[in-house]
Amino acid sequence: MIFNQADQHHSAVTIMDMPENEELQSYLNLNPEKILDAVETKGFYCDGTIYALNSYENRVYQVGIDDGSPLVAKFYRPGRWSDAQIREEHRFTLELAEHEIPVIAPLVHEGETLHNHASFRFTLYPRQGGRPPELDSPDQLKQLGRYIGRIHAVGRSGAFSCRPEISIKDFAEDSVSFLLANGFIPDELREPYTSLCSIAIERVRQCYARAGEIVSIRLHGDCHHGNILWRDETPFILDFDDARKGPAIQDLWMFLSGDRPYMTARLADLLEGYIEFCEFDPRELHLVEALRTLRMMYFAAWIARRWDDPAFPPAFPYFNTQHFWQDQILSLREQVALMDEGPLEWFK
Repeated sequence: MIFNQADQHHSAVTIMDMPENEELQSYLNLNPEKILDAVETKGFYCDGTIYALNSYENRVYQVGIDDGSPLVAKFYRPGRWSDAQIREEHRFTLELAEHEIPVIAPLVHEGETLHNHASFRFTLYPRQGGRPPELDSPDQLKQLGRYIGRIHAVGRSGAFSCRPEISIKDFAEDSVSFLLANGFIPDELREPYTSLCSIAIERVRQCYARAGEIVSIRLHGDCHHGNILWRDETPFILDFDDARKGPAIQDLWMFLSGDRPYMTARLADLLEGYIEFCEFDPRELHLVEALRTLRMMYFAAWIARRWDDPAFPPAFPYFNTQHFWQDQILSLREQVALMDEGPLEWFK
C-alpha cells in the first residue's frame, strides 16, 4: 500500500486532537483502509495503491484498480456544502460533458454521483493526465478562452438553485469578521488591517457600481492554471467544487497577472477565443481587481477557518505570522490603488 507523508500525518492524528464534531473527527482521521473500503462499495476492486493528490479543502486520492485504470476518489469535508449543493455541481459538470466540453465529470453509479460510506460522502472520477497550460502562449490562451466560452454558454442556459453567489459579504465582510473575532490578526496590526479592509471593501463596491447591472451565470468559480490539464491540444477543466453564480469575468481574471500591458495582451488572447462561443460584456472588466481583492481576503479567512485541520499548518507555515499579515496589508494597499485605476482595455 502506497501513500505519501501527508497520508501518514492524517492517519497518525488521534481523536483526542480533533474538534468535537464526530463527523469532522472521522473525516480528519480518514485512512487508507477507509478509502479502499469506500471505493470497493461501488463495485471496484482496488489493488491497494493510494496516492494523495493536491487538495486541502477536501481529501482527494488516486486509487489503483485491479484490471482497470486508476480512479480519483474525492471525500468531501463535512459542513461546507450540503448534499443538494454537491449534486447541483455534479449535474452542471455532467451537463457540460453532454455538450462535449472537456471537463472531468463524476462517474455515475446506479443513477447517483454522491455516495456515502460510514460517515463519509465521496465521489469517484476518472483519472485524467495532462500538464499545466502555458499562460505565455497566445494559442493556448485562445484555446482556453474557447472552452471557457463554451462553459459559460451552457452556464447561461440554466441557473443554480442551491449554489451561492459570489458576494462582497461572503468573501470580504464575513472573512474580515472571522479573522478579527478569532484573534488571528496581531494586536499591533489590527487597526491598520481593519482600516485598510474597510477602504478596500468600499473600493470593491465602487468597482461594482461602475460595472452596473451585470448578468450572474453558473461558473466554474475557481478557474486557474492549477485546475487545467493540457493534453492533446485540449484543456481539460477539473474541480468544479467552487462552482457558484457570478460574473463571467470570474472564470477569466485568474489567468491575468503581471503589469498592465502584459495583462492586456493576455486578456485579448483569452477573449479572442471566448467570444467565438459566448458574448462578453466589457463592463465586467471593472471587476477584475475587485474580484482579485475579494479572493485575497477570502483566502486568508479560508486558511484561518481550517487551521485546526492538521493538514493546514504544514501546508501554510507562513500563515498567522507577523510577516504574513504585514504582507497582507501591503497587498491590500496595492489592490486599493489598482481599483482606483481604469479597467483593462479590450478591443474586439
